[in-house]
Amino acid sequence: MDEAERSSSDFEKHMCFGVDPGWATWAVTSDTMCAMDLKRFFPYRLARLADVVSRATAQVYAERFALTRDEWRVLAALAQLGEVRTAAVMESSTLDKMQVSRAVGRMERDGLLARSPDPEDGRGYLLRLTPAGRALHRRVVPMVQAREAFLLEALTPEERAALDRAIGIVQARAEQLLRQG
Repeated sequence: MDEAERSSSDFEKHMCFGVDPGWATWAVTSDTMCAMDLKRFFPYRLARLADVVSRATAQVYAERFALTRDEWRVLAALAQLGEVRTAAVMESSTLDKMQVSRAVGRMERDGLLARSPDPEDGRGYLLRLTPAGRALHRRVVPMVQAREAFLLEALTPEERAALDRAIGIVQARAEQLLRQG
């Protein structure tokens, strides 16, 4: 093996070791292959957690109010932001343009929100909750907050504080990676 091959092999081996054995999701299985334990891979675990928490919370508004997850996110975003452009709802809700568009269409049809032309953007709209939308939001919030409280009451106050800090740190690092490309 020449020097270039050895350096490449050393690099691959290094890339196959986790920083902390408790968090390691991969291990060297040969000189050039890594095996990954997907169930221990942090992004996968986080996605699974987000999915199950979202579905458990969605039971409240789906069963009682016939709202989809996307409609709830639009409702919550507009309750917090007031009258805003569609882009602000997308950013606040983590939904894409098509998801927001579908949710807005149904919610407008059901009288939960109103949209009006954006005077600064002839192609865009301003969205706002109607009185019926605000009333629905007031009914749903205590129920989803009860679900949140149930999930978090399994943690001590110190664990909740540590979780909050860890989420902030990991989110900042992920955003750094997005900026870096």
